[in-house]
Amino acid sequence: MSRIAATFARLSKQGRKALIPFITAGDPDPASCVPLMHALVAGGADIIELGVPFSDPMADGPVIQRASERALKHGVSLRDVIGWVAEFRKTNGETPVVLMGYANPIEAMGTDKFVKAAKAAGADGVVVVDYPPEEAGQLVAILDAAGLDTIFLLSPTTSDVRLKQVAELGRGYLYYVSLKGVTGAANIDVADVAQRLARIRSHTKLPVGVGFGIRDGETARNIAEVADAVVIGSRLVQEIEAAPQDAVARARAFMAGIRSAMDRDVKGRAA
Repeated sequence: MSRIAATFARLSKQGRKALIPFITAGDPDPASCVPLMHALVAGGADIIELGVPFSDPMADGPVIQRASERALKHGVSLRDVIGWVAEFRKTNGETPVVLMGYANPIEAMGTDKFVKAAKAAGADGVVVVDYPPEEAGQLVAILDAAGLDTIFLLSPTTSDVRLKQVAELGRGYLYYVSLKGVTGAANIDVADVAQRLARIRSHTKLPVGVGFGIRDGETARNIAEVADAVVIGSRLVQEIEAAPQDAVARARAFMAGIRSAMDRDVKGRAA
């Protein structure tokens, strides 16, 4: 059983939902990445999505765009990010780490080299935002062979045909983008999310995480009542941006608040 599958199985037995924070690797500075990862776990994170900084994002809103710009100013590369995963693994062998980013850095490194390096470092899964399922078959095959999960995004506009494709190719969990737009948007409709998740679950038995628009404990708790995981990125990155010198402490405290809210009065549902 993969670390991701084991994590969801453990949480399901506990009647709890996964908390999945996203940070951009190398923001606010390269030296902070591994300490931030450990702080997220200490604050209650179950899986970490580690963003690979990229100059031309299509799904990231202004907050995460600025985080990528800060990391890129430090010269952070995909190889650096993989190296930080390996460093994290020296003292944490349990928390799954998912690399999240875009196709260009992977293809520049070479898909085979990337997958081999990610596996060796101890990564558990990959989200490539701009690989649609129609073009991801080869990547999925390579990742499958290495024992890494390919995690796909779904949105409110995902068709039944696309949903079926994603259900067949997806591994680990599916990431439902709750809003039309970019990261950092607001006004999430929990009732609408619940309806959308019911449709998604009619096609797959994979756990489904929900992200975009989750900015506080109350919203996280409400989403946790209907989803298998809560993904939170922009609001966390804002904490880092607001006081980079205190980024590690702020990230841990913010995660602890979200975790506490999610674990309060959550109606457990088997993942």
